[in-house]
Amino acid sequence: MKLYRFLTGPDDSAFCHRVTAALNAGWELHGTPVLTFNHETGQTYAGQAVVKDVPGKDYTPDIKLSDY
Repeated sequence: MKLYRFLTGPDDSAFCHRVTAALNAGWELHGTPVLTFNHETGQTYAGQAVVKDVPGKDYTPDIKLSDY
């Protein structure tokens, strides 16, 4: 089964650490990262999709992706 997550957050080192942690947990980058800018707050936000193959499981919506 292939799992999908979309990580988002302020474009800062904490976001990069979350993506790095996912990569080190076996997730792989999927597509290109995206950035958006909030003009009201002056904050840039980042997003990155990641995927992971998990053998021997059937997908159900109650799966906690953070467990993988």
